[in-house]
Amino acid sequence: MALTPLGDRILIRRTEEDEQTTSGGIIIPDTAKEKPQEGEVIAVGQGRLLDNGDRQPIDVAVGDKILFGKYSGTEVTYDNEELLILREDDILAKMS
Repeated sequence: MALTPLGDRILIRRTEEDEQTTSGGIIIPDTAKEKPQEGEVIAVGQGRLLDNGDRQPIDVAVGDKILFGKYSGTEVTYDNEELLILREDDILAKMS
């Protein structure tokens, strides 16, 4: 069974940051870090349905690296993996 976003929704996997250590040698635990605001697109919907019945294609594709807002999207767990479903409007930029 595959997870396929509908409409203008996009499924992403957050990009995990490397373990951080302060200049004094203190390791910052994952629970103290903010969730990353960048990720990799792993699935895209068909696009937004326009009033005339056409679909507006989504500007990102599978494999693209993106930036998104801090409180954007809906977190889902699928196949023991934490993923995020965003609307296309929640994406701030594509990274190259």
